[in-house]
Amino acid sequence: MSERVTMPALGESVTEGTVTRWLKSIGDTVEVDEPLVEVSTDKVDTEIPSPVAGVLQEILAEEDDTVEVGGELCVIGDGSEGSSSGGSDEGETAEEPEEPAEDTSAQDAAEGDGADQPEQAADEAPAQQRSEDEPPSPESGASGESSGGSSGGSGGGGGGGETVTMPALGESVTEGTITRWLKAEGDTVAVDEPLVEVSTDKVDTEIPSPVAGVLTKIIAGEDETVDVGGELCIVGGESGGSGSDGSDEGADSDEGADAPSTDQGSAQDSSGEGGSTEESQSQAPTADDAPADASEEDLEGEQELHEAAAQESTAKEDEAPDMQEPEPAVGIGTESADNGSTSHKDSSEAQAQGTGEDQASGEAQASGDAAPQGGQDVSAYVTPLVRKLAAQHGVDLNALEGTGVGGRIRKQDVLDAAKAAEAAKAAPAPSEQAGSGQPASGGDQQAAGGGSAAPAAAPAASSGSAAGGDAAAKRGTTEKMSRLRKVIATRMVESLQSSAQLTTVVEVDVTKVARLRNRTKNDFVQREGVKLSFMPFFAMAAIEALKAHPIVNASVEDDTIVYHAAEHLGVAVDTPRGLLVPVIKDAGDLNIAGLARKIADLAERTRDNKVTPDELSGGTFTLTNTGSRGALFDTPIINMPNVAILGTGAVVKRPVVVTDEDGSSTIAIRDMVYLAISYDHRVVDGADAARFLTTMKERLEEGNFEV
Repeated sequence: MSERVTMPALGESVTEGTVTRWLKSIGDTVEVDEPLVEVSTDKVDTEIPSPVAGVLQEILAEEDDTVEVGGELCVIGDGSEGSSSGGSDEGETAEEPEEPAEDTSAQDAAEGDGADQPEQAADEAPAQQRSEDEPPSPESGASGESSGGSSGGSGGGGGGGETVTMPALGESVTEGTITRWLKAEGDTVAVDEPLVEVSTDKVDTEIPSPVAGVLTKIIAGEDETVDVGGELCIVGGESGGSGSDGSDEGADSDEGADAPSTDQGSAQDSSGEGGSTEESQSQAPTADDAPADASEEDLEGEQELHEAAAQESTAKEDEAPDMQEPEPAVGIGTESADNGSTSHKDSSEAQAQGTGEDQASGEAQASGDAAPQGGQDVSAYVTPLVRKLAAQHGVDLNALEGTGVGGRIRKQDVLDAAKAAEAAKAAPAPSEQAGSGQPASGGDQQAAGGGSAAPAAAPAASSGSAAGGDAAAKRGTTEKMSRLRKVIATRMVESLQSSAQLTTVVEVDVTKVARLRNRTKNDFVQREGVKLSFMPFFAMAAIEALKAHPIVNASVEDDTIVYHAAEHLGVAVDTPRGLLVPVIKDAGDLNIAGLARKIADLAERTRDNKVTPDELSGGTFTLTNTGSRGALFDTPIINMPNVAILGTGAVVKRPVVVTDEDGSSTIAIRDMVYLAISYDHRVVDGADAARFLTTMKERLEEGNFEV
């Protein structure tokens, strides 16, 4: 029996979708909820998951075809009738997902490790025979790996291994794409240390490790899309790399591991293969992108695994704060699947077999640990990711002091060094704005609410760091758009095409606000823990104006106008990945101090990839500080489905004509700013926009705020 997959309803106003890319080919085995095809609509790009498990028998809509909602996309054959589609093996795989995992691991174990594991080979001889007669297809292997996650988990479970899964990154987010692994197999990780970068249609974020241990197995490779709850990797416990995990890794390496050096490290790390390490190395596939120093990182994992329990515990306690200090674990938590793992009976024997190798590797690692501290060249000590970042930002690794375990140079060390170097070179913004740490949709957004007094300076230059550090390296090159950049591009064009946008500008005298801020900013920092910039005053004035003019705090849905009951203020934040708009929910209930804290918190977490997708949606009005780099004003693009966005320019001192109370005029030096509102003329008329800005102008020039 077969199942026809149709185009789902992707929104109330969406009637059709265009097939952009098929993620599966005819004959591939698919699991329930596994992504089949990428579909683009006029509002969103998304992936259509498979409603059933089976084999993809027929593709009915080709790439670039436009299919109406309810139209047929493909046919999925039932696993029990896989033979009818010419994929009996895949059908068996879909129906009995555990068999292929056993077959594959048995075959690979027999080829790479059979000489050293006669007992295991004898137990799995029937499975091996089937594998030799009918070599598993890559699809069935993938299915076996996917559904056989418990097998991999049990391997790690011998020493308390933990299966790391894709966390729920928001109510409307069902999947994430692996953009980059921050750790390689064999690396030692601490609790909450970032493991992998994941991209969704709303946010790019890092998934931290739920446990401390050794990364024994990477299940989802880069550019793979994983459903929420899907397995990403296995982190072994105190002895997670010994015995059982090693055999699993050895099997998986034959199915397409990323780097042979990692496989070699895994084979040594497992100690379960004993003397078969050389044979496993000879059979490992060649990968062009193998990290040059992966084996050294694996040696570190081996040493950690075979240290005494007390030493390992101490190392982990020392490691955790080092890792968390530059990147506080704020924001998204991870969900860890119970792997139901059990220990292999030969793990202790396998560990004993690898003692000789581990002793040598421990000595090598000890000398490696001493390298950075001894002032030697650290190029062989850092990971490829760190080396690449250092090259991009022009950072001299030999001049850095690593904050990781044993002096290891981490990604954050390179980024911090780049920010510090750029901050020293950065041209100062206008004096008043620079002193205020004025936030922005541009580079100073984090300083917006300020953060703590000490770290606020470095984020202030992050935009300049990203632009300046990468500018030289990017000249004359071509790069593929990131997923986030493509989403931003699509939505910006969509905003201009779907609404009638124009901009109204007023000039505001904020001298009283500037004086109030100067009088109270020091006490404010001590009391609230964040800097007092102009942004909370602009936000407060905008919120009060939204309450007075609800037409600006509205949205359009088809032929209806929705007037929102609350003010959910979006604040544009510039990040190295692109412009993001986190939302302050119920901003109308906050005072100046509350707004300052919220702006600082959201800006910092957005830059650090700690903001959740739910915090990036639901806004009713957007505020963007276009003056963060000295721009006087701009004509910002509306953040749909809002009907307006306010841009705040640079606060500058200049001579203006001032009218005294008696009506006489004089020229005085005042703090001036331009406020520009872009609005959707389908809903908001020019007079409405002018009234809104006039309300803001009067409130700011009055300067009567409680700080």
